[in-house]
Amino acid sequence: MKVLLSIKPEYAEKILTGEKCYEFRKVMFKNPNVKTVVIYSTMPVGKVVGEFDVGGIIVEHPDSLWDRTSNTSGITQQFFDEYFNGRQKAYAIKVKKPRRYKTPMDLKSVITSGCAPQSFCYLS
Repeated sequence: MKVLLSIKPEYAEKILTGEKCYEFRKVMFKNPNVKTVVIYSTMPVGKVVGEFDVGGIIVEHPDSLWDRTSNTSGITQQFFDEYFNGRQKAYAIKVKKPRRYKTPMDLKSVITSGCAPQSFCYLS
């Protein structure tokens, strides 16, 4: 099973180049059968640009998660702290085998609504 994640262009690029080894989320998909994340690079790119395998999911208090992932997070601690401010739980998806599509795809070719998900959506 696959999920589509909306990711800011700078972070999508860092994932695809291997610089960002974790994708951080406040909310995580519940289905344990998700094996692949499809990357929708948000505006101004506005395209589905690649995918990666889920190498595991870490759930911890934000402070512990930052300590564990900061070396390969691809983000600043300030951004991380602001993103998870006030949260007791933080999620990190381990990026495994990122793959860039040769030709980026329109969102409408991946999901019929053509609307980017706020957090994620399952793909069949």
